[in-house]
This record gives sequence, C-alpha cells and structure tokens, in this order.
Amino acid sequence: MKKGLLIVLSGPSGVGKGTIRELFIHKPELNIAFSISMTTRKMRQNEINGVHYYFVSHQDFQLAIENDELLEYAEFVGNYYGTPLKEVERLRNLGYNVLLEIEVQGALQVLDKVPDALMMFVVPPSMEELRRRIESRKSESEEVINARLEKASAEMELTGNYRYVVCNDDPQLAADIISVIIKRYSEAT
Repeated sequence: MKKGLLIVLSGPSGVGKGTIRELFIHKPELNIAFSISMTTRKMRQNEINGVHYYFVSHQDFQLAIENDELLEYAEFVGNYYGTPLKEVERLRNLGYNVLLEIEVQGALQVLDKVPDALMMFVVPPSMEELRRRIESRKSESEEVINARLEKASAEMELTGNYRYVVCNDDPQLAADIISVIIKRYSEAT
C-alpha cells in the first residue's frame, strides 16, 4: 500500500483555513484524513474536544513535548498548539493523505522533519479583511486581535517556504484550487 501524503495547510489566524478545509476535505478522490491538533487554549463556543482539537492542560502538553510525541508544536498568546505524531503516521501508513491545518511556526518544523510534505499557505485578500474576519469571531480582546495581526504580517514574509500560495478571496474557489493541487501532487508521487 502506498503511504499517504503529508499535507500542510497554513496561514495567518483568521484567514479562513477551517472554512476552506470543510469545502474540500470530504471529497473521496482526495482520500484525506484530518489530523486533529492538541492545544492548551480554552474551547470556543461550538467546539468539541476530539473533533476540533484535543484540549489538554499545560502539564499534559509539556509531557508530550518531553516524550517527543509531537510532529510540531508552537506557542502563541500563552497557549500551545501541536500535532500528535503517532496518529499522523498511523493514518499515512494506512494510505490516507493526512492534512495538517497549522500555523507557520509549526509548519516550518514539519518541513524540517518531512521535506517532501505538500506545503500550502493561505493568504487573505488584504490585512483589513483579515482584521474584519478576526473581529467577527467576537472571541478575543483588542490586544489579542492586534497580536494576531502583527504575527500575520510576519508570517506573510515566510510564504517562500511553501510550494503553493492560495488567496482566500472566495472560499469555494480557494478550496477548488487546493483540491486540484492535492489531486495532482498525489498522482505525481
């Protein structure tokens, strides 16, 4: 059985990665399994533990780091985010194309460990639109919003580390473009 791809979908917080993902992840021809990240942040309204993230304590996350159980991890605004390695490898060995939806810091760690990962970066149509999207969540203070926008500016400078850059001006179009990229890359490897 052919080992599945490792697909990294990255971009600034609020750019719409989750919205885009939901528009293509269930296409059977892409054979995608979504990797659920672990985080120490609090659950947002409508999030479910084990579906959107594995919500854990700082102590449990630290143990996962110490035991080398994470493919990647990052800290932002006092919370940690990471990808459990064992589950990713299990799914890839079953032939699934495993999708990681992660921030830039973690994506660069993945690229170091898995140089043939399919790296895709989603950009907003403008920084003003990114601010509007983050503010519309109504889940963060102005201080956190400003920190996210400052981080987004720095992340946009790193798009050269990605094989593909896709603008999320229209989520369905972005999802269609990403679907074509995955299908073609999967067929070529």
